[in-house]
Amino acid sequence: MSHIFPRHSKLDPPVAVAGEGCYLIDASGKRYLDGSGGAAVSCLGHGDKAVTEAIKAQLDRLAFAHTGFFTSEPAEALADLLIANAPAGLDRVYLVSGGSEATEAAIKLARQYWVEKGAPERAKLIARKQSYHGNTIGALSAGGNEWRRAQFGPLLLDVSHIAPCYEYRLRQGGESLEAYGLRAAQALEDEILRLGPETVMAFMAEPVVGATAGALAPAPGYFRRIREICDRYGVLLILDEVMCGMGRTGSLFACEQDGIAPDIACIAKGLGAGYQPVGAMLCTAEIYDTLANGSGFFQHGHTYIGHPAAAAAGLAVVTALLDRGLVPRVREQGAKLAERLRDRFGQHPHVGDIRGRGLFRGIELVQDRATKEPFDPTRGVAGRIKKAAFEAGLICYPMAGTIDGRRGDHILLAPPFIIEDGQLDELTDKLDQAIGAVI
Repeated sequence: MSHIFPRHSKLDPPVAVAGEGCYLIDASGKRYLDGSGGAAVSCLGHGDKAVTEAIKAQLDRLAFAHTGFFTSEPAEALADLLIANAPAGLDRVYLVSGGSEATEAAIKLARQYWVEKGAPERAKLIARKQSYHGNTIGALSAGGNEWRRAQFGPLLLDVSHIAPCYEYRLRQGGESLEAYGLRAAQALEDEILRLGPETVMAFMAEPVVGATAGALAPAPGYFRRIREICDRYGVLLILDEVMCGMGRTGSLFACEQDGIAPDIACIAKGLGAGYQPVGAMLCTAEIYDTLANGSGFFQHGHTYIGHPAAAAAGLAVVTALLDRGLVPRVREQGAKLAERLRDRFGQHPHVGDIRGRGLFRGIELVQDRATKEPFDPTRGVAGRIKKAAFEAGLICYPMAGTIDGRRGDHILLAPPFIIEDGQLDELTDKLDQAIGAVI
């Protein structure tokens, strides 16, 4: 009898005992191709010796020092490396233990920034429907997935949610991609004006939406227009790259491909590659200096922020991404994965859209390809595909509620950056097998 409190009490998961490259191995010896990197975490695959040796070496020197008293060498080195490769303007790094902590910190930093600027009336946050920013109360409030929010509604903060940039569902007939991108971005300005620009502190969005929308990339020009609108009204732009960042979409920071830089960025998952729980919030010098020259401290913190072993892991992971040419490899292997998905599923009667960037790909499933009608939610298509794929030896990330938190099904793929061509074939074959078994 287990005393673990599991994610799902009606499931009895196998025990993972080992990992080798792109595979996880359970206690029976069965091998599973990690086609989603867990939850877009394992960018280096499993068993990377350089990373594990860096963690071991750090533990031998120093396991823990509370940031209320000390900084540490790996934390300083990781911050330097991130800023050296970050979008222009980002200057400070606040290390945390995961994505929810990063987005929670970002929301609180945005609020404290405006208080210290002498504008305490700026307290409203705008985010997007069908976004996901984490599971703490603040992060969940910012998230726009109604299924995740529903039972906690009475506890959540008052956050405005505008429509996502969702070309497959929301672009009108005859409308160009560029025109749609501008129209989608206009929703932000409309909401700022509705609320009153003087009351809005920040807009939060994922450059490429992950878990809740299946690698949903923006239309061309969307984020450039978003950046212009934020600048016009003095609204901070927070970009959540927890899932899509750290090389996952083919650039170290996903927003690089949209030609913009945020005021605050959030990263995690691929930052630690699964070797340690670590995340980070990055902000501009202007935001940091406002606090530094004001109260002098950020009224926030957790016991394990800046943990030396976690920072050592992050440093080793980012070094590997940069020094091994893995970010260009993501573009190369991502293009091959996209081609395989199009060849296998492009004309599938129940595949409505294949999308994404780099090694971050999504497939939206539909009952009727012509009308885009989704499957009846009671069929549980996403959950059944996840189970069928797992039985076939493939870990993928199917989710339900793609359209509005209730209707729609998609499959998210985010394999390790080291994935080989033969493993891309294996992924495609096993995914096809799983979809065929369910639909």
